[in-house]
Amino acid sequence: MTEPHIADSHAVIRVVGARENNLKNVDVEIPKRRLSVFTGVSGSGKSSLVFGTIANESQRLINETYPTFVQQFMGQLNRPEVDALENVSPAIIVDQERMGANSRSTVGTATDAHAMLRILFSRIGQPHVGSPQAFSFNIPSVKGAGAVTFEKGGQKVKERRSFEITGGMCPDCEGLGEKSDVDLDELYDKTKSLADGALTIPGYNVDGWMVKGFTESGFVDPAKPIQDYTDQEREDFLYKEPTKVKINGINMTYEGLVPKITKAMLQKDRDALQPHIRAFVERAVKFMPCPGCNGTRLNEGARSSKIKGINIADAAAMQISDLAAWLETVDDPAVAPLMVGLRQTIGSFVDIGLGYLSLDRASGTLSGGEAQRTKMIRHLGSALTDITYVFDEPTAGLHPHDIQRMNTLLQQLRDKGNTVLVVEHKPEVIEIADYVVDLGPGAGRGGGEIQYTGDVDGLRASGTITGRHLGDRARLKESTRSARGALEIRGATQHNLKKVDVDIPLGILTVVTGVAGSGKSSLIHGNVPAFDDVVVVDQSPIKGSRRSSPATYTGILDAIRAAFAKANGVKAALFSANSEGACIACKGLGVIITTLGFTQTVETLCETCNGSGFSDEVLEYTLDGKNIAEVLAMSAGEASEFFTKGPAHTTLMRMIDVGLGYITLGQALNTLSGGERQRLKLAISMAKKGAIYVLDEPTTGLHLADVDNMLGMLDRLVAAGNSVIVIEHHQAVMAHADWIIDLGPGAGHDGGSIVFQGTPAELVATGDSLTAQHLRSYVAG
Repeated sequence: MTEPHIADSHAVIRVVGARENNLKNVDVEIPKRRLSVFTGVSGSGKSSLVFGTIANESQRLINETYPTFVQQFMGQLNRPEVDALENVSPAIIVDQERMGANSRSTVGTATDAHAMLRILFSRIGQPHVGSPQAFSFNIPSVKGAGAVTFEKGGQKVKERRSFEITGGMCPDCEGLGEKSDVDLDELYDKTKSLADGALTIPGYNVDGWMVKGFTESGFVDPAKPIQDYTDQEREDFLYKEPTKVKINGINMTYEGLVPKITKAMLQKDRDALQPHIRAFVERAVKFMPCPGCNGTRLNEGARSSKIKGINIADAAAMQISDLAAWLETVDDPAVAPLMVGLRQTIGSFVDIGLGYLSLDRASGTLSGGEAQRTKMIRHLGSALTDITYVFDEPTAGLHPHDIQRMNTLLQQLRDKGNTVLVVEHKPEVIEIADYVVDLGPGAGRGGGEIQYTGDVDGLRASGTITGRHLGDRARLKESTRSARGALEIRGATQHNLKKVDVDIPLGILTVVTGVAGSGKSSLIHGNVPAFDDVVVVDQSPIKGSRRSSPATYTGILDAIRAAFAKANGVKAALFSANSEGACIACKGLGVIITTLGFTQTVETLCETCNGSGFSDEVLEYTLDGKNIAEVLAMSAGEASEFFTKGPAHTTLMRMIDVGLGYITLGQALNTLSGGERQRLKLAISMAKKGAIYVLDEPTTGLHLADVDNMLGMLDRLVAAGNSVIVIEHHQAVMAHADWIIDLGPGAGHDGGSIVFQGTPAELVATGDSLTAQHLRSYVAG
């Protein structure tokens, strides 16, 4: 491949003076129609340059080409902080955001593959049952009739009309595919009264509004044990239909406990719930396939129509690699154009390494890596060229065996004439780059500068942190820790697991690994949370607004406000920009937001508070010479030296332990990357001792140099008396483990079995799985 001519003004994306977030007037030229990898230590500014500047400006400029009527319905993107951005082509962003955790969303609906299947069955399925919506589990069958009055020729005419919609939704489960049976004994302690804390549901505290709705409704006696309720009180308490009541002079709606928690918890996607609520739901509710549709979500009519003996529910339940083979047998000329597109979409699943999924798999159950690759499906067969594809760590969730396949796909997109920009830390991806941009030298305020640009060989010789660590290899442990008991899992059958029996050792560092789709997450997340003292730190996103920050999320701000209040003899509420201390002009935001209708929203620095968000009165109060705004502008590392004791110091040290010493306390939570958010969750979860920690790929978003710090933190957790179970593919973490559980041998129905249990040294010496092969090669290199 010939090298791009950087001097050619149209051969490069030229960035001049980028200052987004922590970037420091970055100037860089990125070759077009090449595969460029952006790397650097965590927090060095990679995402700010690629996503916040280049991709953001590309999408903003495209949005401006639409009519104003259309623009007013689109999300408004702010102009990035950059002096000039030249030669930008349309950008398609493929990030790691989880797909919508809607209980009605599946892999098939998210990729339009199910829509094409519905058209296929509506055209050649026998017997014919209706249009494509007759095969949709999201559309119910309804019919009705009534009188309609309208004017015709100056006279009023009354006609009786009827309508009928044939949908595919199962009427019993309303298209959810399952029904639930609530174990009442898990909802309350029947020997206690409501006033004594009988309810055992998360969030239902005695003095909270959830419980007051029952105790002050008049339907039940709050002082009477639940077991002594009359039949009417029991019926009202558990199942009463929504009824208007007045409590403390406020009009409210009273509803029985079972329908209340059904709406609040049971009808939502379980994988999208917070871990402690999900654990409660899995303990209190027994979910069974709907007997009316056998879990297919579809009514009898939709299931009756078949092609070559297969109905649409059978097709959606097939492993996608098997579905691809079945589609090759469908050769009706009436649907030939449709089959070309459908086969191409299904074939893309197989090519991208997701052939082990099925179209009826709930999209909320996909890992971050699976979700990202699923989003790639619609782009692989595209005839568009000269597009800029932007990827955020596409190897997240991938076993070393699968990374080569991802590399091939990235190269294919480039070879079609596209520009591919990848934010990545894995050496395997950096190795295939045509061009590398390395940012640093540090993280946060210590980063934001270009350290190196050029090819991979030049990176190795550059002396940057990335260059020095590119060839790093972890060593196998000379000795491993001994277990103190085990979690016994018996007959696990979630997803593709084949009645797995396994003992997960306690008191040590256990790594669960295997190729993508082998059943790791199903085994751990599907079974371990049911045990006591389990702390799950998974990849689910933290919901955060511009008013949320690491200080508020971790609770550090409460300790900081209390310290300021004590030192100055005033109320703690004064030191909150969301409360009494807020600047009167910007309401604590630090910026003035001007909405300009269909065009972009403009944010300008608040001149009254100079961006601090606090009133002048509050900024006059100090603690050891610093005001509240100056403290919130500190990084976690700086703040740990300012607060040398107390709960704030403890939490700050845990943030530093997980590699977040560079983020500032007042930074908006929605500016953190996915990996940073996961590590922030880990920092606040580390307070518990003697617990079982379950970590889902904690190296996500970590630079090679930061992985060593993460391993040290895992060791400290174990040394403190905890058990640590890590789902991970990173070879350095595998080599550092005390015990490895390897699933496979393949993905989907080719996986779901334990192929190895033992120490890393035993895996390297005697293992024959794909994990063993790659770990053996890694430690040898």
